[in-house]
Amino acid sequence: MQTPDHTAALAGINQKILSEGEQLPLVKLKDGSQVQTGTVATMLVNISLYNNGQRGQVEEELRLSVPTLIKVGLFDLFPPQDWIAGDNPGRRYVGMIAQALQTENTTGSAA
Repeated sequence: MQTPDHTAALAGINQKILSEGEQLPLVKLKDGSQVQTGTVATMLVNISLYNNGQRGQVEEELRLSVPTLIKVGLFDLFPPQDWIAGDNPGRRYVGMIAQALQTENTTGSAA
């Protein structure tokens, strides 16, 4: 199963870090795909919210951010195993999602 494109959804989610009236641009990668800027910053805010007990929508927003973070290579630099091994619950949650998606994309089946 291919990871769905969450670019439009991320544009709305990433608004949470911006002043009213501001917008983050999409950027085009060398492979021609587009990604939403601000995803890392919003993920950091959401990890903090997760660590403070918020779930539900925050979990969904974190899940939606991971495919873009994989696409731009964040988990090549900081592997999911490193995120999972730490004692930060939000980071662990993101690492588990990334690991599952990477496994799914490698094996072609649901992880």
